[in-house]
Amino acid sequence: MTKMKKRIAVAMSGGVDSTVTAKLLLNDGADVHGLFMNLGQPDFTKQLAKLRIICQKLGVPLTVVDVRDVFQKAVIDYFCDSYFAGRTPNPCVMCNPFVKCGELIKQAMLERCEALATGHYVRRVQTGDGWVLAKGVDSTKDQSYFLCGLRQEQIAFLRFPLGETVKEKVYEMAEGFGFHDFRGQESQDVCFLQNWTVQGFLADRAKTRGAPGQIVDTKGAVLGEHRGIENYTIGQRKGLGISASHPLYVVRLKPDSRQVVVGQPDELFQQSLQVGTMNWLVGKEPVLPEQYLVKIRYRHDGSLARVEKTDSGYLISFAEPQRAVTPGQFVALYAGELLIGGGEIL
Repeated sequence: MTKMKKRIAVAMSGGVDSTVTAKLLLNDGADVHGLFMNLGQPDFTKQLAKLRIICQKLGVPLTVVDVRDVFQKAVIDYFCDSYFAGRTPNPCVMCNPFVKCGELIKQAMLERCEALATGHYVRRVQTGDGWVLAKGVDSTKDQSYFLCGLRQEQIAFLRFPLGETVKEKVYEMAEGFGFHDFRGQESQDVCFLQNWTVQGFLADRAKTRGAPGQIVDTKGAVLGEHRGIENYTIGQRKGLGISASHPLYVVRLKPDSRQVVVGQPDELFQQSLQVGTMNWLVGKEPVLPEQYLVKIRYRHDGSLARVEKTDSGYLISFAEPQRAVTPGQFVALYAGELLIGGGEIL
């Protein structure tokens, strides 16, 4: 009796990671179906043409999934609204649960697939409480932080074939599979910006929403004027348009008064932060207070902190003060290698 092949969808972009993911699954005997998101990206036609060639070479059918409306609401609108509210957003953290691992899982189910595989450098681990994510073996490419918003049922459906390998090995595998033009083609962090700067993108998308205001120091003294708080983020030093006898950094944004507050380097450090809502990956809150390794941004090594429940959310108190805690970014909580939860910094 012939064994039924596993039917697995792969989120494909035309890059090396998703291409190797698809090929590894094919080599493992899976019935692979490629899914490509139409986000409304300016180079959509070019990307699709490239991907069709890859899929033809792999012998994989490809479905284009129109996610433009969801992407606009869940990512683009969120991105713009955050900046104009004085927060610095992380669009990838929002995209994964609502678009990439949300809409594509729906499509995979419609095509009777039993799983959706992606090229993320992360591992999936089953615990007594359910599925959780673990850091990818390649510490320089680990993408678990960006998946801190996933729900338990999404993690159960997902597969991450690259979680146990490193990027250089992925390039080598691609070349072994006959794909020799991927090196030097890493995708940018914010895919929809293309050749835009953040400021240019915001000005083009929301021309009437920015408003000028004052640049003040931490004692309230007016040092200059700014062209809109959406153009600034915590820790910024360059482009402030003011002169001083010592370096000044953005330490706070006050959207109600439209003030950009600047201070000296030591004023960038905080001992604690607050999160309103926390997403617990296993679906239930652990016993708190508890100590975790907490990352406050993607390129942050993480620091030990006490996490406790409060009437308004969660208080995270660090063993050592942290530099440039930024409202709108996300914290990711780790117990060893395991990603436990995540939430937006208030």
